[in-house]
Amino acid sequence: MKKVYHLKTCNTCDRIIKTLDLPYDFIFQDIKSDDITVKQIEQLKELAGSYEALFSKRAKLYKEMGLKDQNLSEADFKHYILDHYTFLKRPVIVVNDHIFIGNSAKAVEAAKAFIHLNE
Repeated sequence: MKKVYHLKTCNTCDRIIKTLDLPYDFIFQDIKSDDITVKQIEQLKELAGSYEALFSKRAKLYKEMGLKDQNLSEADFKHYILDHYTFLKRPVIVVNDHIFIGNSAKAVEAAKAFIHLNE
């Protein structure tokens, strides 16, 4: 599977996707208009190792809801990601059994190198 979970209205996601110059066989899922499913988040967790790795602590709701002051469990991270798209760290790029999470330069460069190495 070659898939990108992103937010269509996010300039950072858009810039990263353009930078990656992805091949035509990638599937794009706008997580705002096409909610992430339980099955999808469970598959992503298997690749990432934890729900926390997929969770964005930069989301405005994270601070607004006081979550930063709580000791969240893996079940909590899963719940919040499924509850609101803003809690998924973006973009999430899946290439077969490899996953690249977020917009850090390190993650983007790793994804770019891996994708173009495996074309």
